[in-house]
Amino acid sequence: MIRALRESGLVVETCFNPTKIVYRLSSDTITFRMETNPMSHNQVSMSCLTIPIFTFHPLNQLGKYRAFALIMTSSFCCAPCLGYDPVGALFDLEESHSIEIQSSHEGRDIPLLISLPGKNGLLPVILFSHGLGGSRNGYKYVRTYWTGRGYATIFLQHPGSDESLLQGVSPSQALRQLRGAATRKNMNLRVDDVTDVLDAMSVWTSDKKSPFYGRMNTNNVGLAGHSMGAITSQLMIGQQRWLSSTKKDKQIRAAVLMSPSSTSLQSAGSAFGAVTTPCLLLTGTRDTLPFFRNQSIDSRRAIFSALPSGNAYELVLHNATHSAFSDRSIRNDPPPNPKHHRAIEAITTAFWDAYLQGNEDAANWLRNG
Repeated sequence: MIRALRESGLVVETCFNPTKIVYRLSSDTITFRMETNPMSHNQVSMSCLTIPIFTFHPLNQLGKYRAFALIMTSSFCCAPCLGYDPVGALFDLEESHSIEIQSSHEGRDIPLLISLPGKNGLLPVILFSHGLGGSRNGYKYVRTYWTGRGYATIFLQHPGSDESLLQGVSPSQALRQLRGAATRKNMNLRVDDVTDVLDAMSVWTSDKKSPFYGRMNTNNVGLAGHSMGAITSQLMIGQQRWLSSTKKDKQIRAAVLMSPSSTSLQSAGSAFGAVTTPCLLLTGTRDTLPFFRNQSIDSRRAIFSALPSGNAYELVLHNATHSAFSDRSIRNDPPPNPKHHRAIEAITTAFWDAYLQGNEDAANWLRNG
């Protein structure tokens, strides 16, 4: 599909109304077009090759279908989307700013790492919420990549569920600290943190003394997060919480959810059935957290099936663990596969380009290969 997937053996999933297709790639990059009605075919048509489908079954009652195709070829070339390439930087990093803003909650300051590309004019903005025990300095690979593609990036640090939990404690104590911080209170604080940053952006862009004056398009914002940060993002785009009111921020035009998860308190359909914000979901075939019972592969995969047909996409990385989406490993994890990061960089960039910049070539790349 893309250069980032060469020799990767990755599993790629995309969704485009009303079709959901899974592609299994073997050794080389592949570009292809999907049939628009998989119900009437037992093959997936490609511009240079036709591959048989081995299994095919309906997902649910919404007319969404998934086809599984095992690509057996070793090398071929076709290019329906040569006009667009999400691989590689376009701009240099102009500067980064480590700052803190005051939270709407008394006594709580929110550390931020803000990076700008060397590009003039109003910039689309990507906010990032880290996982439990993380910081604003983590996930450098996507921060530098997205900035290099022309986005202002704001990486948040959430006090109370950040790296401070792991400082000066033993591994067993760290585990207890992490479990103790995975609370509804901290989740609510995280959501408020994102809202506070959105409010601060509006002040910065209108303040001539701010280094961000006239740089950020506050009406063109994407939100991404990993693990607990993905749940933070889910709540910001309208996930329905059991016995709680629903929040949806209209400034957020698209969301990337790395290792998302649904709750055991309600069905995925009731939680995500009304989410209309364009979403890209990322997970892996080994994306589990044994010390959190609700962080299973099934809980992550359930969200994609529950989302309404339309602007939803999913990438499933073969053999990717929970830490594959970050830049730190969990004890007993296998060595990281650098190809995972290259695939994540490319597909997230195409998604942002499509939904934050209105790039039709990027949208076609997502939907057609």
